[in-house]
Amino acid sequence: MSQDVLFQLTGVNKSFVKGKEKISIFNDLNLNINRGDFVAIMGPSGSGKTTLLNMLGGVDQPSGGEIWFDGARMDNLGEGALTRWRAHNIGFIFQFYNLMPMLNAARNVELPLLLTKLSKAQRKQNVETALALVGLSDRTKHMPSEMSGGQQQRVAIARAIVSDPKLLLCDEPTGDLDRTTAEEILEMLQLLNREHGKTIVMVTHDPAAAKYANQTLNLDKGKFVQKELVA
Repeated sequence: MSQDVLFQLTGVNKSFVKGKEKISIFNDLNLNINRGDFVAIMGPSGSGKTTLLNMLGGVDQPSGGEIWFDGARMDNLGEGALTRWRAHNIGFIFQFYNLMPMLNAARNVELPLLLTKLSKAQRKQNVETALALVGLSDRTKHMPSEMSGGQQQRVAIARAIVSDPKLLLCDEPTGDLDRTTAEEILEMLQLLNREHGKTIVMVTHDPAAAKYANQTLNLDKGKFVQKELVA
């Protein structure tokens, strides 16, 4: 594997059984994601976008083929090893934020760090740094119900980056936001990519959102049908 390749899928198959029928999602799928890429994945419903994102995050395993991350094979790891790997390497950003409503912004951001060996003081410092990076240093004690949708998504981004992961996986991160707020979130992702070196894979149905990425992959019926480089 090239030193520039962070993620590599080789001959990946994915299927599941529904009743007596075997449904194939991917058949011999290949994909390279280079270190520092910002990749948008588009495609119609049922094309396999979310399944692909889940496999990249180690949440779902392929039925066949190989998945490599930073030179190490991932598809044959057990759940415990995958949990530890996710805690150190992957940040997730979701459409509906997935914040804990009973926790304030700082405590929500701290959650991924509870899986690490960082001290309480180190966790606090990381949380403050992450919230400052997304412009929410003045909202640390606010509950999700006290924040706008855009602010909640900023908290979610801070939570995703607080452990300094190599890869951010974004599932329709602007799907629940108005256009102006969506553009602010996309500009923030672009900043994390360009100035902080985060590799980003974003599933989106929005062509305007995809333009913020430097590469768009179109997925249809489990296959990439077009690759478009964005200037």
